[in-house]
Amino acid sequence: MLIVSALITGLGLGSMYGLLALGFHVTYAVSATVNFAQGSSMMLGAVFAYTFAVRLGWPLPAAVAMALVLCAVYGALVERLAVRPFVRRGSNAWLMATVALGILADNAVLFTFGKEPRGFPMAWASGSIEVAGINLAPLQLVIPVAGIALAAALHAFSRYTRHGKAMLAVVQNPEAARLMGINVPLAILGAFALSTVFAGAAGILIAPLFNVHSDMGTVFGLKAFAVAILGGITSAWGVMLAGILFGVVESMITALLGSSYTQVLTFAVVIVALAAMPNGLFGRVEVKKV
Repeated sequence: MLIVSALITGLGLGSMYGLLALGFHVTYAVSATVNFAQGSSMMLGAVFAYTFAVRLGWPLPAAVAMALVLCAVYGALVERLAVRPFVRRGSNAWLMATVALGILADNAVLFTFGKEPRGFPMAWASGSIEVAGINLAPLQLVIPVAGIALAAALHAFSRYTRHGKAMLAVVQNPEAARLMGINVPLAILGAFALSTVFAGAAGILIAPLFNVHSDMGTVFGLKAFAVAILGGITSAWGVMLAGILFGVVESMITALLGSSYTQVLTFAVVIVALAAMPNGLFGRVEVKKV
């Protein structure tokens, strides 16, 4: 019974890691850069949704929609202020710039929202569902379904739609993409906005299970980046499946050995997996043309 419970918990937690990791995948696939403020994006999604739904009394669908819109705006600002200026000069300083912007966002929320963790009750998510004799919160079942559905939608968008193919063409040859009429800066801006929408969705989904506070995304963001590398950051399915695997392993270690061993053993597994497969579980070796 303990194993089944840990497995179900791990599926929900891993799907959330996968959603965050999808954000890393989107920006890397389009611009070969990533948003290291992804954890802050997750936190903003939860804080915005809580503010609109609980403090202002908006209907939950409206609160969620507005929260995701604001997350997209935040992602666009990250690209415009912390990534584009440095990439244009051929500098890798965007690495620290995105981290710094994430720290600014965390502290801005700390001073405005407060440091006390807050519960985010959702009427439809309250109660429990019995599965195989185990009582589960509805969100523990919703999160895996939502994560897999978003991964499938992203895969279909990038592989089978004109706009998706155009975004992938940007990173392969920006000049050729520009000559074909693709607005390269807009495509990259859109990728960053989409990445923060994924993170915001993860934050909103996980908020009723965890308290909402200003630094809730810090550890989740680090784990999600490890998941993105483990899955092969160029593969949407890879990062989602790696997220689920990471969550299940983490949950199993916690259930069987205790939380004291969780972080050490989970990241040890990641290191061993990457030592054996440097391109990740589902990544491909990059071919460089000369």
